Amino acid sequence: MADNNFEDHDRRQAVRVTGRNLFYFQPVSRDRFAAILKDFEAGIPPYNQEWLADIQMFIGAQSALTRIKERDADLGDFLAHLDAKINVILKKTTAGKTIFDELLLCDLNLSGRGLSFNTERRVAVDDILEFHIALLPSYTYVYCFGKVITCSPLPPKEGEIFYKVGAEFILIMEDDQEKLIQYNFKQQSLALRNRRLKD
Repeated sequence: MADNNFEDHDRRQAVRVTGRNLFYFQPVSRDRFAAILKDFEAGIPPYNQEWLADIQMFIGAQSALTRIKERDADLGDFLAHLDAKINVILKKTTAGKTIFDELLLCDLNLSGRGLSFNTERRVAVDDILEFHIALLPSYTYVYCFGKVITCSPLPPKEGEIFYKVGAEFILIMEDDQEKLIQYNFKQQSLALRNRRLKD
């Protein structure tokens, strides 16, 4: 019975889906990762870093707006415009970039175990990367760390060289892993439904 539960858990984690989501990554030194891991093992989640407050506030607002729009489109639109104005004012009065400014719409191949993506930046196998993922359209935010498993050059496109990077998660909250798994199942069921409607 325990083996069956493990196999089910393993299968759920392995489900992969490719989709466009907001994404940013950056390399992390081994010393910094060791400090974050030490805190995590002492019960302090990776999210408890002061510089993450801005992005969590923005993502939380976007997520709430999405839910409001589902119930009341007019109210949702009004609040979205208000939020946009506040963000413009904040950008003018705040010096320096935040992680939110770095998020870009990217094609990500996601599972509960890791992800792959294309990038202009070459990274080395075994490098530790910090990931910021906002799953669309719900703006569900996931902050985690992964180790590079592969980094292969893609055929040049219009003179530009891109690399396909594959990474496995080495530090991710259980709740965040579940968010990724649930997102993948939802995307799979949407794709199946759309396929049936086309047939």
